[in-house]
Amino acid sequence: QVQLAESGGGLVQAGGSLTLTCAASRSISSIKTMGWYRQAPGNQRELVARMTTGGGSADYPDSVKGRFTISRDNANNTVYLQMNSLKPEDTAVYYCYARVVIFDYWGQGTQVTVSS
Repeated sequence: QVQLAESGGGLVQAGGSLTLTCAASRSISSIKTMGWYRQAPGNQRELVARMTTGGGSADYPDSVKGRFTISRDNANNTVYLQMNSLKPEDTAVYYCYARVVIFDYWGQGTQVTVSS
């Protein structure tokens, strides 16, 4: 089991940058997959980025590829999402998640709003 807490959301102008932080309640070195999802009003939750153990492999949807970067700091039990060149369509609540064995754990979410 793990508890996740996101921070770093806020209001930013289009073209700007934000870095989201996900702090885990315990060591993440053994958690195979961690990542970020987002959900805009009226939309389904969608994958933004995910990374496997060791940080050697990351997946991004085309909508954010080249603009968003996920990273993990196992020593500090933290996962980051660097978001550059933000667009109004990136506006959503962003959730950190972790897959532990067969269970998925989620944070409470952090709001990101991009103004045009």
